[in-house]
Amino acid sequence: MMNFRTLLPFALAAFIPLAQAAEPAADAAARKALLELVPQAKIDAIEAAPVPGYRQVLVGGQLVYVSDDGKYLLQGSLLDTRTKRDLTAARLALKSKAMVDAVPLAERIVFGPAKPKYKITVFTDIDCGYCRKLHSQIAEYNKLGIEVDYLFFPRTGIGSPSYDKAVSVWCAKDRNAAFTAAKAGTDPKPLKCDNPVAAQFTLGTQIGVDGTPAVFAPNGSKIGGYLAPEQMLSKLQAVEAPSLASN
Repeated sequence: MMNFRTLLPFALAAFIPLAQAAEPAADAAARKALLELVPQAKIDAIEAAPVPGYRQVLVGGQLVYVSDDGKYLLQGSLLDTRTKRDLTAARLALKSKAMVDAVPLAERIVFGPAKPKYKITVFTDIDCGYCRKLHSQIAEYNKLGIEVDYLFFPRTGIGSPSYDKAVSVWCAKDRNAAFTAAKAGTDPKPLKCDNPVAAQFTLGTQIGVDGTPAVFAPNGSKIGGYLAPEQMLSKLQAVEAPSLASN
């Protein structure tokens, strides 16, 4: 039978990783303060903020700043006055990029030229007017070298008529053709199959999609909503310019 002295090394070995994994005091204070304000909040990450004495907390597609003692909470855009860079938007873009990039090509509906120069990811609703306008110009986007990757975001929610249409489009034999027909106002033939529509809707809510079309650049930044093809090209060139300048 093992005695206390025999068990002690095992107990210490088990204790050390737990001690090393203990949450830093500032992180714990930020977590406690936020959960006291919003008990149902799902905190994705707590990190050092660019401002000394604060933590930045990713929660529900938003970024908030909490003082290290948990006493103060700030919400809004944090700007670097020297570079005129929106640090809040930049951090949210990193999160969005990682989550959007994780969606495999096989779960997207893609319209693009043979050799695209740019790519946008568009969260779309079958019945959204500006979504339909964007898709009516898909050939023009493609001609400018822009690939459009569609993900579904039925605004009225899972189980709604728009959701059912999205599922039917996904389950069609020719998804691209069914998608284009639905965007032109033709209700798709009702179909059911394994599909990513609910997962894509959830993804959209997690990265702050609150309307459609919601257009994301390759770096994860949210371009906004509908833009005409030439305007979309200009926006993508502007988004890419800073990274090119830094090389």
